[in-house]
Amino acid sequence: MKFKSLLAKPFASIIAGKVKKEMLRAVEDQESILQDLLKTGKKTEFGKDHKFESITTYENYKQAVPIRDYEQFKPYIEKIKEGKHNILWKGQPIYFAKTSGTTSGVKYIPITKESVDHHFNTSRNAVFCNVTELGDATAFDGKLIFLSGSPELERVGGIPTGRLSGIANHQIPRYLRTNQLPSYETNCIEDWETKLGKIVDETISQDMRLISGIPPWMQMYFDQLIARSGKPVGELFPNFNLLVHGGVNFEPYKAKLFDSIGRKVAAIETFPASEGFFAYQDSQQHEGLLLNTNAGIFFEFVPATEIFSENPTRITLKDVEVGVNYALIVSTNAGLWAYNIGDTVKFVSTNPYRIVVTGRTKHFISAFGEHVIGEEVEQSLMGVAAAGNIRITEFTVAPRIQVNGELPYHEWFVEFEEIPGNLEGFALEVDHVLRKKNIYYDDLLTGNILQPLKIRPVRKNGFIDYMKSIGKLGGQNKVPRLSNDRKIAEEMEKYLQAR
Repeated sequence: MKFKSLLAKPFASIIAGKVKKEMLRAVEDQESILQDLLKTGKKTEFGKDHKFESITTYENYKQAVPIRDYEQFKPYIEKIKEGKHNILWKGQPIYFAKTSGTTSGVKYIPITKESVDHHFNTSRNAVFCNVTELGDATAFDGKLIFLSGSPELERVGGIPTGRLSGIANHQIPRYLRTNQLPSYETNCIEDWETKLGKIVDETISQDMRLISGIPPWMQMYFDQLIARSGKPVGELFPNFNLLVHGGVNFEPYKAKLFDSIGRKVAAIETFPASEGFFAYQDSQQHEGLLLNTNAGIFFEFVPATEIFSENPTRITLKDVEVGVNYALIVSTNAGLWAYNIGDTVKFVSTNPYRIVVTGRTKHFISAFGEHVIGEEVEQSLMGVAAAGNIRITEFTVAPRIQVNGELPYHEWFVEFEEIPGNLEGFALEVDHVLRKKNIYYDDLLTGNILQPLKIRPVRKNGFIDYMKSIGKLGGQNKVPRLSNDRKIAEEMEKYLQAR
């Protein structure tokens, strides 16, 4: 055991012990965090607008502060961009995390000196909890890679601004800097394909031990390593033992990633966002991600079916139930207040509080009232694919309403490693599973309002080419799994497999 792993092991044990203690007081911590947020927030313009000085209970807070999305927050963000202080939080943010919204264009999410440490410390906690459980800290003796956006930052209203992954690069502690790859110069390359080639150049002969990123872009990295070396990734990097992933559901990518590695490695799932680091996998033995209940974030939960209601039900952690699909609402020490982040979650445990991410509030199909969500689509497709040993590379789904002479249907654009021999039979199996998961969808088929779904095979690398065509290849960019319109579907028609 080398020096870094020798030091990391006891430190990891201390962190894991702290996390276990926090599991036991999650509800109490959440109540304290709300009071702390209000104490600081009452001195801000937002706090004065919403009479924070009069708020003493959660019930007061719900009445005073409605749920907002980015568009409703935007007037406050614009004031910060103009250089004004004490708008959403004391002083000014130390960063803006820049994200590409599907409905709001570019978003500027504030990160403050109070919130920034939690972004790195939570990823550290995730790794250290698993290192302690596995009893292996040797990942710190070799090289680590974080497949991320450029760390180069612009200034917006005098505030350093960039992608969250690029900002996070500036927060990596000194003791890991000598382990980190790729080089700063390579990380600053904007074109993903050029950058990926340079990353392979810099890492292919190194002792890589921890690899982190969004699954589809990790797969592109693995594909290039294999093409260059002729070896599985696990053979090329014999000491590689930790895969850290987040951003999208891992299941559609899991089988192919592990095939590319050629052996099992520990995989750690995380749930970071520009608005905060919400949850992480603390154990290889338990389902779900541990909610980050003591990191300056106050969580509220709204039944997903009510999120677009005028007066939705809002509850705190102590009242959540296992198995209910909730929209996630956060108030944070970055100055977000009752903010709808757009993700839905489901609790798989309340002792401790562990969740799975089930989809996006705006990513659904309900052209006929079926309200099919991401979790249902992913589980239906991947379950049938796994049973038939069929590998899926990527997919997206949209309604097909205008159909000549036949009933409308859900159109699935799927990139397979190999197209199933009986594609129609495969599609019917997926449809059957989806009907069992969503009674509204089943009713529409039973009532002859919809016909069974249809699958359009996408050619090899079709999704990569599509993302490249819209300037969103690599980094934190993801293909939406569901759309209630046909904007993506119409583009994907250009990338269908010739038959």
